[in-house]
Amino acid sequence: MTSAFHGLGVAGTRPVAIGAAFVLARDLVPSPDEIAPALVDTELRRLDSALACARQHLESVRSQIPASTPVHIAEFIDAHLLMMTDSALVDATRELITQNCINASWALQLQRDTLVEIFDQMDDAYLRTRRDDVEHVVRQIQVFLNGEPSADTLAAADLHGRVVVADDLTPADAIMLRNRGVAAFVTEHGGPMSHTAILARSLDIPTVMGVHNATHYLRHGELLVINAETGTVLAEADSGILMYYRSRLASADARRSALRRLVREPSVSLDGTPVILLANLELPEDVTAACANGAAGVGLYRTEFLYMNREGLPDEEEHLATYLQIVRGLDGVPLTIRTLDLGADKPFHGLGSDAPAHNNPALGLRAIRLCLKEPSLFMPQLRAILRASAEGPIRLMIPMISSLSEVDQVLTIISQTRRAMRRDGLPFDPLMPIGGMIEVPAAALVAGALARRLDFLSIGTNDLVQYTLAIDRTDDAVSYLYDPLHPAVLRLIKWTIDAAAESRTRVSMCGEMAGDPRYTALLLGLGLRELSMQPGSLLEVKERVRGCDIAALEHEVRGIMDHLDDISSQHLLDRLAEVSLAT
Repeated sequence: MTSAFHGLGVAGTRPVAIGAAFVLARDLVPSPDEIAPALVDTELRRLDSALACARQHLESVRSQIPASTPVHIAEFIDAHLLMMTDSALVDATRELITQNCINASWALQLQRDTLVEIFDQMDDAYLRTRRDDVEHVVRQIQVFLNGEPSADTLAAADLHGRVVVADDLTPADAIMLRNRGVAAFVTEHGGPMSHTAILARSLDIPTVMGVHNATHYLRHGELLVINAETGTVLAEADSGILMYYRSRLASADARRSALRRLVREPSVSLDGTPVILLANLELPEDVTAACANGAAGVGLYRTEFLYMNREGLPDEEEHLATYLQIVRGLDGVPLTIRTLDLGADKPFHGLGSDAPAHNNPALGLRAIRLCLKEPSLFMPQLRAILRASAEGPIRLMIPMISSLSEVDQVLTIISQTRRAMRRDGLPFDPLMPIGGMIEVPAAALVAGALARRLDFLSIGTNDLVQYTLAIDRTDDAVSYLYDPLHPAVLRLIKWTIDAAAESRTRVSMCGEMAGDPRYTALLLGLGLRELSMQPGSLLEVKERVRGCDIAALEHEVRGIMDHLDDISSQHLLDRLAEVSLAT
């Protein structure tokens, strides 16, 4: 009988996997054990030995990371190596052993509990997930301290094509397992901002997290079906289910191969209208995927990862080195750099512990608001972007604009920075375009005035939908209300496009809506001619563009917009599909 388990799915370009379970059970919680004072030195030596072995293990894993692996993945290992020398963990554990005459395993567990409790009490969701780092590092040390065979078992096992089921996975585990050919991960713990989630996306391994008691209910060796799109794990699937998912895997492979023929084909509609298709980048290493899928440039480079998973702030030179890496990798096609959009669901360390917590961070100090309040955060990035513009075509984009005064402040700061750089003899492109994101309803409603001040606009639908409909898109309780086709959202999008057209200002879309082929015909009919999306979506959207008659779509969309309140979302898509099929 088929059993279904549900969690949080983390999907890359391969959302489905089928493989035998490899259950990695790790019950490493030690029992309290007092020792004689004469044995304290022995326990301290045991702790030092376990720390040395754990560091050696991590260094070995790091040395095996392929050169093609994104740089930030190795940085996870580096962070854990640093934690193994941190006094809050190591010295405090040694003090517990000495003062309380307890064994090293129990002392390490007590200090782990103390640190985890501190993180658990933090209001910030991102900071709470940093407890994962403490868990991962302590687990690595406990493996060697207690003589557990887990690491050796993993190293010796045949893992190719297996689905690893674990309570959680450290970055070192994830990298090693990817290199061993693992098909998917299932974990009992982990959240959307955890390192496990970040790594799963970067490594393109289908993952379902938060499957409670997975290591108890899923049996070693049984066949599992992983659907990371829906966050579903199926065990003991019957022949019909297996046949369906195997067919999906084969169809997906065939579909990817068929789309490859479009890489070098122009992005032009049936009636000869060119449509510019750009890529969204999370990391510099994503440039390879963008180029491989025929992107005409980068419409959105999110710079937040430079600030996250670290204690200090990146300086101007680190920013510059990162941007130049991307510019050179793009080899002459344009790059749009969004200034940092921290806050809300992307908090960070760096401005000190006295920064206030926000009850509703999505409506608080984030993005350009944070930059204007904290120039020390903003200026190194701004100067680096300007310096990088001397090396290739770069556009600067301002996130979360909500008023004209914000734009005027930013433009004044940019003008002042240019003057300072001229005095210092630093080269930059004086004509570098400056644009802004339309993510807030207020910005959409004053899009005409924004278009007259800026060189381009980009519609960020992820936040525009969230703010228009008052829906937290990360909250499962209201996620069913998240609707990009809501009449209010479509009217704001159309208003922005028309306002930009009136002032002859370029306008694009860089939210998830742009990369969803279901919406391609609608967006073209609304008047968009520039779309930016995840690299994996480029070819499918291009296929839709090449099959559209834009003149016919524009005529149909005008009729739809006139009766928008009377048309359901599905009816809207069906009508546009009929137009596309007719052409």
